[in-house]
Amino acid sequence: MTGTATRYLYLARHGEASPDETALTDAGRRQATLLGRRLSNVPLTSFHHGPLPRARQTARLIADELTGVTPRVADTADDYVPHVPERAELPPDSADHFLRFLAGVTDEERRHGTELARRALRRFTGPVTEGTEDRHELVVTHNFLIAWLVRDALDAPKWRWLGLNHGNAALTVIRYAPGRAASVLVSNDMRHLPAELRWTGFPPELHV
Repeated sequence: MTGTATRYLYLARHGEASPDETALTDAGRRQATLLGRRLSNVPLTSFHHGPLPRARQTARLIADELTGVTPRVADTADDYVPHVPERAELPPDSADHFLRFLAGVTDEERRHGTELARRALRRFTGPVTEGTEDRHELVVTHNFLIAWLVRDALDAPKWRWLGLNHGNAALTVIRYAPGRAASVLVSNDMRHLPAELRWTGFPPELHV
């Protein structure tokens, strides 16, 4: 169906979580609040978040800084592996590395992730097909799904979600305009966070 208006998709990774991932840390709560303030002037029309505690708590803190939009849980925004590539799909020099990283994924997790990833593309991407008003949609989710949606926006191979890292409470924005290719307007943007809250959970060599 041909799109009639532009969709702006705002993707945010949850804030830093405790080691058991049952709650946000103090830093994670600060990250979420600051992201909410960053988004407070965006005319959001919908707000989705994953069902896990770290995504749910992040969404609640973001919502405290917003007006006119209610967070709603979406299973498609959960934490899952969107695609497990075969060796032949991967560049020969990095195939072993990626396959080791994915070695623990079970057949059930593979099937479940593939289905959710397909549904996420259908639900969150592409121009608006109903109505003529632009939409601004926020999804609070996890690193893998953000990487999957960025990969799709760039028409990259399915395996290329691997190696795309997103910081806690970082912001990525994708525009889907009628008759045009998707545009990644902002990627992994942390300018709303002070230096000590950027790249939490990542090794020092990734702190840019």
